[in-house]
Amino acid sequence: MLRAENSIAIHTENLCRHYRMGDALIRAVDGISIRVVAGEFVALLGTSGSGKSSLLNLIAGLDRPTSGNVVVQKSDLAKLSREELAKYRLHTVGMVFQSFNLIPSMTLLENVELPLRFAEVDRDKREGLAKQALDRVGLSSRLRHRPTELSGGEQQRASLARALINRPRFLLADEPTGNLDSQTGTEIMNFIREFNEMLGMTIIMVTHERTLAERYASRMIFLADGKLVGDQSNVVSSASGQIRGGGL
Repeated sequence: MLRAENSIAIHTENLCRHYRMGDALIRAVDGISIRVVAGEFVALLGTSGSGKSSLLNLIAGLDRPTSGNVVVQKSDLAKLSREELAKYRLHTVGMVFQSFNLIPSMTLLENVELPLRFAEVDRDKREGLAKQALDRVGLSSRLRHRPTELSGGEQQRASLARALINRPRFLLADEPTGNLDSQTGTEIMNFIREFNEMLGMTIIMVTHERTLAERYASRMIFLADGKLVGDQSNVVSSASGQIRGGGL
């Protein structure tokens, strides 16, 4: 796949994340260099312990590299302060995890509003934006419900709405269907593909399921023992005919 230099959105160069566990040196990420073009849907594949979640955490700014660089939109995350990284996570990337990470004491509307509070969005605008986001993922009738009152699929859809509320350019998803049955997982993946195709959002998804990656991702990156062992393009059929229009 040819990638124009000016369209590179994420660039890692000899990226490493090593840490010690007792006397052992764990090379979670070990010299990975990749480039991701704006608008790509990339799947990170590998077995447990391959380094895919560790790499995602570095791109998310949740962890700092031991050495090497991770550059997102020309900003080297390793050089950002804690405050700058917090702003990066708030405005530039949205994150979805296998565990839904919703706050049990809050309603869905309050959970989705939370990033807007951190971003200091005017109070009179927050509720309307959160309602729009929840409507987009089909949860307009669940605004006042708390997470424990909902199915796993509904909780993950709420997590998607929250991840996208500040209109980030990147969605980072770590095993987003891992706690869901196959039918519900397909629904979640169709939403993620919609965000990629209709909103032009760059997606990086961690998964151990190659069939899932082949169905949705335009590119598959394979990791093993913290190293890059494969990188290939993938042709997927467009879901445009099944996608609802509109934007967040």
